Amino acid sequence: MILHGCVYERLLLFTNCARHAGSVLLKGIFDDGCAGASHSRIVHRTRRDTREVRTAVYLLVVLTAGAYLPSPLYPSYQHAFGFSDLTMTLIYAMFALVSAPALLLFGSAADTFGCRAVLRISVVVAALASGCFALATGPSWLLAGRAAQGLALGAATGAATALITEPAPAGNRARASVLASTAFVAGTAAGPIAAGALAQYAPAPQVLPYGVHLVLLAIGWSRISTLAVPASRVRRWRPTRPHIPGGMHLLFTTAAATGFLAWTVAGLFLAVIPTILSRTAQIDNLATIGGVVGAVLASSVLSQPLVARCGASLAQLTGLSALLISLGTLSWTGGGSVPVTVLAAVAAGIGHGLAYGGASAAIDAAAPAGKRAAINSTLYLAFYLGAGGPAITIGLLTLWYPLATAVSWLSAAAAALVPFVGTAIVLTHRTPRPPLTDSGQNHHRRQHTTTPTGRTQQ
Repeated sequence: MILHGCVYERLLLFTNCARHAGSVLLKGIFDDGCAGASHSRIVHRTRRDTREVRTAVYLLVVLTAGAYLPSPLYPSYQHAFGFSDLTMTLIYAMFALVSAPALLLFGSAADTFGCRAVLRISVVVAALASGCFALATGPSWLLAGRAAQGLALGAATGAATALITEPAPAGNRARASVLASTAFVAGTAAGPIAAGALAQYAPAPQVLPYGVHLVLLAIGWSRISTLAVPASRVRRWRPTRPHIPGGMHLLFTTAAATGFLAWTVAGLFLAVIPTILSRTAQIDNLATIGGVVGAVLASSVLSQPLVARCGASLAQLTGLSALLISLGTLSWTGGGSVPVTVLAAVAAGIGHGLAYGGASAAIDAAAPAGKRAAINSTLYLAFYLGAGGPAITIGLLTLWYPLATAVSWLSAAAAALVPFVGTAIVLTHRTPRPPLTDSGQNHHRRQHTTTPTGRTQQ
């Protein structure tokens, strides 16, 4: 499908989609929402916590969906703008290249300013990203849009995840972590499925998906206005350093490696499998391409509830086994066979959900309350690098080899790492975890703790 139409026509259509969104954004931009906040925190604590968790889940789904709307459209963009496979993988990986420093820069911002301010900024930047894609006339627009998507989701990840997990009692922390990771993956699945269907069967295929996303962002903005304002801002904000409490080093390393592999496999399907299906299997139906890509994340969503039942360690080991099956299949076929690729997608999704969800649950169960947003951001740094780094490697390999060959080689290399990571998980599970050695231990032991939303718990 070839992109067409001038920028002016796209601007008119996109403006119509944005009109309602803009009015909602402007209405709340200077609203501080402080009236009655103290009384609400005391009288309606449980109801407020439930509402805020729902808001955080909604925003994670919408922001991640927007970040992966372009996945089934990459073959169309590549055909229309005439860029190489390397450029295509760079466009995809730009998201990870920007979200990684964004996580370090804004990972602890929610611990200082509260989740409300961080999430508002994220929504605005995500809206700019959708605008770049809707008005795109060349690869530079796509690169700018992917950079904005990475900045938006990188800033929001720590805040939204902490908002979901903080209200949960210690015994339910694993379930809260599964909810956060499920929301993240559900959005990743919804993005390519919705974009593929809209691009194939609706008018303005390269504009309408982003206009719909802008409306969803406006709804998210209105929900952010209901979040509690931080009670105090006595802590200085500093960019997050990749620092983990001493007692968590081994646990964090294995969880990060597991999540890295899980997102490496997902990244292969999100970045290059659509082009391989279009080029090698001669599939030009964008809904079909979006469905294959979405099957990975849909299977992941369906498998993640099992994490709370079987435990973080067993979930990671089972997930790695499924990932090994998917990687072995891709290394054999290179993604060129549709039936085999669909089977590999389902196996990848099951493995992704268990491995990624188990890694997140393991860290959330061990992280001190006052450090949770920063630690989660550092963990997601590994996830984003897993999704983007291997895609760039494939792009570089395409300078000398066909795309399918590059996919086969990288899949084989990733598969070779799976046994080592699995062994590390077993050793970590058998090794008693030493007590935390940094300030997070003392903060966690205090009777009164300040959460990332600025609330005080007893």
